[in-house]
Amino acid sequence: MSPRPQPGREYVLTLSCPDSAGLVHAVSGFLVRNSGNILESQQFDDRLQGRFFMRVHFDVSDPDAGLESLRSRFGPVAQAYAISWALSEAATPTRTLIMVSRFGHCLNDLLFRRRTGALNIEIPAIVSNHRDFEGLAETYGIPFHHIPVTKDTKPEAEARLLELVRELDVDLVVLARYMQILSDDLCKQLEGRAINIHHSFLPSFKGARPYDQAYQRGVKLVGATAHYVTPDLDEGQIIEQDVVRVDHSLDPGELVTVGRDVEAQVLAHAVKWHSESRVMVDGNRTVIFR
Repeated sequence: MSPRPQPGREYVLTLSCPDSAGLVHAVSGFLVRNSGNILESQQFDDRLQGRFFMRVHFDVSDPDAGLESLRSRFGPVAQAYAISWALSEAATPTRTLIMVSRFGHCLNDLLFRRRTGALNIEIPAIVSNHRDFEGLAETYGIPFHHIPVTKDTKPEAEARLLELVRELDVDLVVLARYMQILSDDLCKQLEGRAINIHHSFLPSFKGARPYDQAYQRGVKLVGATAHYVTPDLDEGQIIEQDVVRVDHSLDPGELVTVGRDVEAQVLAHAVKWHSESRVMVDGNRTVIFR
């Protein structure tokens, strides 16, 4: 595992813009002028769309070159090339609110990865429409918020969620098998900062007991998809996917076990890449700098 970024010295710059000559030179020149040393650099030229994407992880030796100072100094460069960009401290953990219903495998996996340092996130709250994992949250010392959802109380429940997002200064909302459909308005308010996970059978096996349906059809692949949340149900920009080969010897319960393992791993990858500013949205697609 790579060393943890040094607070106050390491930064991540991500950018996208119309492709043109001199972009890499402009970014590297900015870093040279500000005592920057590149630790990792990745770029992608989307020739079909004529757009350029870049992620640069760098450190600085000048003690006066802080985050706000660097942001101010990069402004003229961004303006000259019509760049959409973000600059953040590499060491700052992503404040992540996790939502869950009655399947806890993804929640438990994220909590464990956070405790072992595999994910650079802070979890200020766990939200659920059931109380099943209140004890698990207590074990990790994380505040648990039970927000029941019914057809009549859904607007109030979503308002409470947004209130928590604002109060806790949340950067990312993770739906770790949260089995409630979010309203279009909530999806729009969380655009680009909410990640969902679901099995990869969609759209074939919808509704309850998808693994039983898959068993009946004799599927040979079980997988999962992590994506950003949008008003189009389960059709947001895909961040990560994976599959595992299965065969006739597995019963529905065993398929569920395999599926849960894949879901947990895929969601963890998505959360990690997002928290490290490795995911850039490109229309309906994503550019992932792993």
